[in-house]
Amino acid sequence: MPPGEEFFVGTLDTRAGPVKVGAMICLDREQPESARVLMLKGAEIILMPNACRLDDFRVDQLKVRAGENIVCTAMADCPGSQYEGRSVAFTSAGELAVEAGKEEGISIATLDVDEVRRRRRTQIWGAAYRKPHRDQVLLLPQKGPYVEACRW
Repeated sequence: MPPGEEFFVGTLDTRAGPVKVGAMICLDREQPESARVLMLKGAEIILMPNACRLDDFRVDQLKVRAGENIVCTAMADCPGSQYEGRSVAFTSAGELAVEAGKEEGISIATLDVDEVRRRRRTQIWGAAYRKPHRDQVLLLPQKGPYVEACRW
């Protein structure tokens, strides 16, 4: 299956009211722009399946993506010996809401979407204080010695 070209956000109707949910895959976690795009499209929670070895650094990426975008993040990892089975969820403040073990099972995280909305109105992270005019270089074709050295 070819890779996708954009990120989507949909609305889930819940008992607590509508919640905007975005999705990305484990490779998207490696790039900060993925979570930023989902947040800018309105995501309040980002869901992500994971199928790679999960060290502390990769778990911390999800924590940082939550905090820097004021969005809750939740990742489901594959259980068993090949992967870590370390499913996690973080609040919009980057606080750990749940962390599962290596065994197969169900873990439940309580994520406060009203807190996401409140924090987005009052905190410097997220979109309130963005200066997109400074980010134009992100839209240019990537050239230069660093980019050329990193091509796959």
